[in-house]
This record gives sequence, C-alpha cells and structure tokens, in this order.
Amino acid sequence: MPTQSVLVRDPSFLTRALQQYLSLLKKYPILTKSVTSGLLSALGNLLSQALEYRKNNKENSPKKKINVLGPVHFAIFGLFITGPVSHYFYHLLEVLLPTTIPYCLIKRLLLERLIFAPAFLLLFYVVMNALEGKTLADVQNKLKTSYWPAMKMNWKVWTPFQFININYVPVQFRVLFANMVALFWYAYLASIRK
Repeated sequence: MPTQSVLVRDPSFLTRALQQYLSLLKKYPILTKSVTSGLLSALGNLLSQALEYRKNNKENSPKKKINVLGPVHFAIFGLFITGPVSHYFYHLLEVLLPTTIPYCLIKRLLLERLIFAPAFLLLFYVVMNALEGKTLADVQNKLKTSYWPAMKMNWKVWTPFQFININYVPVQFRVLFANMVALFWYAYLASIRK
C-alpha cells in the first residue's frame, strides 16, 4: 500500500535567517548584537559612499574611489562600541526606569537624548578619528566644526525612533531596531564628517 506524500514547506530564506538570528540572540546576545552592529555600520558607510559617488556622477564632479577603510572603521566601531554599549545601556534603562515608575516613557527618552546620545556621539567622533590616524588637534577641530550640527540632527532624526525603541520595542530587539535606523544615520554621519 503506497503512502501518501506530504508537502513539506520550505521556509523562505528570510524566515530561516530570522530564526537563526533569534537563536543566536538567545545564546550569544552581546556577540550577536555586536556583529550585527558591525555589519550594519559598515553597510551604512558603503551606502554613504555610494550616495556620494552618485551625486558626484550627476554633477560631473571628479569621481572618488570607494574607500575600503571606511566600512572597516565603521565595522570596528559597530562591533566593539555600538553593539556592546547599546546592549548594556538598554538593559540599564530597564533597571533604572522600569515601566512602574511614573512618567517612565518621558524619563527614559530624556536620559537617552540628553545624556547617552551626546556622549555616544562624542565617542563616535573620537574613535573614528583615532581609527583614521588623526591627531588630537584634528579631533578637536572636527568636534568644533561638526559635533554640534550632528548633535542637533541626531535630536531631530533619532528622537521619535528612540521614543519608540526604548518604550515599545522588546529590550532584546532594541539594538537591532536602532541599527536599522543607524544604517541611514551612519550614512549621514559619514557624509558630514568629510
């Protein structure tokens, strides 16, 4: 008596990738968030360079080659700074400002926007300039010329996303959510740092 075949559903690539990500996130949360941060940061820098190349192409400006060290520097920053620092910060928010505290939504946002974001942006400038081999004078000059405009843009762009992230996204997915937004933010930062 022949047996009847049962159709086996092959999950799509995205479904399998998500399942694998969730498994790694559960087993190795900091490492998974760090690697994801590194990859998305590098991709953001590549996006920035591609946009700049396209803009120069339209304006018939001299074409710049892709700077392979740019994505490497951003990957290093994402891997060693963004991933672990963000992981611990988001968990610290849960401890310092649990949802049982009155006005926790606003308090979390103010802590993130007024304390964490300025310090993290400063760290970004210092580390990226160090990775590029710049001198302390170069770092100070860069901070004088572009830190404040970048900080104001950070507050404009990131505030609604961070409000959603720190108040409504489950803590284990906050670094990933921020990294998805950061993909475009790093493209912006890379373009204004030049």
